[in-house]
Amino acid sequence: MPDIKGEQIVKYIRQIKAPNKKNTSSIPVRMNIILGVILVLFAMLVGQLAYLQIAYGGRFEAEVQKSDQKIVSTNVPRGVMYDSKGRILVGNQPNNAITYTKGISVSTSKIKEISDALSQYIDLSDEDPTKRDLADYYLGDPKNLAKMTNRVPRSKRYNADGDAEANSVVYPLIVEEVEQQNIKFTKRQKTAAMIFKKISGAYQLSTIYLKNKDLTDDELAKVGEHLDSLPGVGIGTDWSRSYPNGNSMRSIIGSVSSEKAGLPEDNLSYYLTQGYSRNDRVGTSYLEKEYESILKGSKTLSQVEVSANNEVEDNKVTYAGAKGSSLTLTIDSKYQKMAEDTLTRVYRQAQSDGTTQYSDGAYAVAMNSQTGAILAIAGVKHNPKTNKTVDDALGVINRSFVMGSVVKGATVAGGLLSGTITPANNTLPDTPIYLPATPVKKSVYPVGTFGSLTAPSALEVSSNIYMMQLTLRWVKANYVPNKYIAMPSTAFETLRKNFAQFGLGQKTGIDLPGEVGGITGRSFDENGNVLTGSVLDLSYGNYDAYTVIQLGQYVSTIANGGYKMKPYLVKTIGENANDGKTNYVYARTNPKPQSSIPWSESQYNVIKQGFYNVVHGSNGWGTAHSLADIKPEIAAKTGTAQSFYYDPDNPGNVTPPETITLSFVGYAPANKPEIAVAVVFPNLASGNTQHYNLDVARDLFTNYFKLYK
Repeated sequence: MPDIKGEQIVKYIRQIKAPNKKNTSSIPVRMNIILGVILVLFAMLVGQLAYLQIAYGGRFEAEVQKSDQKIVSTNVPRGVMYDSKGRILVGNQPNNAITYTKGISVSTSKIKEISDALSQYIDLSDEDPTKRDLADYYLGDPKNLAKMTNRVPRSKRYNADGDAEANSVVYPLIVEEVEQQNIKFTKRQKTAAMIFKKISGAYQLSTIYLKNKDLTDDELAKVGEHLDSLPGVGIGTDWSRSYPNGNSMRSIIGSVSSEKAGLPEDNLSYYLTQGYSRNDRVGTSYLEKEYESILKGSKTLSQVEVSANNEVEDNKVTYAGAKGSSLTLTIDSKYQKMAEDTLTRVYRQAQSDGTTQYSDGAYAVAMNSQTGAILAIAGVKHNPKTNKTVDDALGVINRSFVMGSVVKGATVAGGLLSGTITPANNTLPDTPIYLPATPVKKSVYPVGTFGSLTAPSALEVSSNIYMMQLTLRWVKANYVPNKYIAMPSTAFETLRKNFAQFGLGQKTGIDLPGEVGGITGRSFDENGNVLTGSVLDLSYGNYDAYTVIQLGQYVSTIANGGYKMKPYLVKTIGENANDGKTNYVYARTNPKPQSSIPWSESQYNVIKQGFYNVVHGSNGWGTAHSLADIKPEIAAKTGTAQSFYYDPDNPGNVTPPETITLSFVGYAPANKPEIAVAVVFPNLASGNTQHYNLDVARDLFTNYFKLYK
């Protein structure tokens, strides 16, 4: 029995194992099939690669080695500025230069390699690298970088999770390690460090100047011999501004940014949208800025070939560009120099006389009264703290002063235009104004000197009383001496609207940036009541503040018969011929009247006669009779304003020192005006009896007619 059971068990086990054996044996078969397919596909791939290598290998290799072509732009010389007689005021000085056109993704080690090589041929010892510049250069070598990186503690290179810190965190620590080593750099290495800095800061496919000043012939020759081993380096020409007349008019001409400074940050987006590069030079002030789009020209375009390893291989000019257009100004440089010399000389005399303790300086402008063209513009800015003076011709358009009696011609005009007075009836009592709890408001001469005055006589003796009496009637004020005065709320508006007809208190629109409109005094007190006494002060020029260019426009309006002409400095825009002298004009500034005074000829003659009497009248109180000998004859109006010196370092001073401001406006010839002049000496010592304003005016007129008549 036992044997039978054992046979049955074995038989049963065999029956169970049989199907499993069958299933197991099928796995290797399927694996073999899959492996076979893979082998076949791999063999096909190898065959295809072999075919491509044999049939197209040369073509693919050429594609890999083929250079990419890019377009790079470079700047051209800026436009020249000429004076009205064709003399160069601002030119361009060509300078030989070593350039570098940066490739795409140039490695730091490659930059160092180029810097080291180039430092053997040029010297930049006039430029001092900083400690950071030297450290950056030193770390441009991968071996040095690795060595110094290892000096930084691991705890500072990796965070708590073991992740590497950002390069912006670690690199400054590496730089510190370099600086602590006090490595001694040779003169050549310092030059290499400066080159390294300049190249590192350049943008991809931009051309920069590595050396553009004091480049010697020897340096130029050596670099030229080794250009093949200096990828991206080239020889070119840079242009810098030159000023044949020295500092004359520099504050009007303005300045141009350096390549290092590049585009101004405050207008960066604007310039970039106009096609500028970040390191382009642009006009940053005054005429250079105002006419930037004209002066800049169109850039040179070059086709740059970049190799497979991102190095610049070749640089070919495809468009030579066009230099900037030139500007011809309305100013004659000879007359301008005379005006500057006169203003400086007279102001020095004022300093010598001890009258400039609180003075702001002195300013003057001469204009063509018929067209608005600026003939000369000069300024001296004085610092009362240091007693130093600097050129400040721009103060003519951006500094405001209370000018005094020079504006009385506009007051008389307002009285005539409003019908308050007429050419046939313009006599008013010369009676001072008495207001409650207020000092008497009168003229400079003693009370009672005149019982009454006509308008021309009032201008001749510069009567404050006449202007106040006229204003009371003009604005229809209710006045009882020593009791009260009442004026309509529109009194200030009436006077200021009249002054604005002549350009007083408004921007003239001159073609220079930075002009201001003047300073307007308060019209109402804290309770909303009109400041009646200040209305009277405004009538004779002792309240609102104006610029000197506004005075020039005002007196020109009177001189030419009533046309408020827009002042301008640029006469023509043109293109220089190859001889550098001929100027092809394609734009010309035409005289532009901004408005006109609606007076009749008889009304105008009242003011004209008054201005003539100021110089040529017979009244002993005439204010400019000392100028009567000038030929041809001039007509004018002087001014003396009460002013105060406000110390910017002591704004809380409730009793600032009292000063006076001397001013002058005039034109010549008196019968047929062609030149108008405005002068101001603000904040001179109170009690000054000198006539610095007249001294400057005399020279401005006499020098003009010496030059042109």
